Amino acid sequence: MRIEPALAADARSVAQVHVHAWQVAYTGILADDFLAALSVEQRESMWREAIEKKAPELLVARVAGDVIGWVSFDASRDKGAPADTGEIWALYVDPAHWAGGVGRALLQRAHQRLSKRGCTRIVLWVLAENARAIRFYETAGFMRDAISAQTFELGGRPVQELRYTLTLPDSGPPQANPVATP
Repeated sequence: MRIEPALAADARSVAQVHVHAWQVAYTGILADDFLAALSVEQRESMWREAIEKKAPELLVARVAGDVIGWVSFDASRDKGAPADTGEIWALYVDPAHWAGGVGRALLQRAHQRLSKRGCTRIVLWVLAENARAIRFYETAGFMRDAISAQTFELGGRPVQELRYTLTLPDSGPPQANPVATP
């Protein structure tokens, strides 16, 4: 498995993993008709733009040239977050590759990249009903921020998201232009 920055040519594969992972992971959490209507084309356009702008940063995991997972990350989007707080915006692995170490490797690489940017803390948001993801992040050392939860509507249903936090070990001063390094 190789982990490397996503290329514009990867946008469709990233979108396919995104949609398929949602359809499997969120069954029973989100409405079936909402999941069935997810569009690879819409996500492809969104990810192509993100890849071209390099915001958020997007790394892909490849096996035999095929994208089997990805992680997106950048500065924290939380209102008032300190400048040294990064955020895992999303991490998805094709369900055929769950529990094979792909997600762990992607998360570790995102930690390294955020640390090189000078981040000392990483946050992420996870659906409260997504027990599999919660176990994954807790095993990786993330802890639930008990006072941070948000509820919103997604696919016609109210869902609750919980914030999880990880403190990174001190890695020294940030490096110049870490986004451009593989």
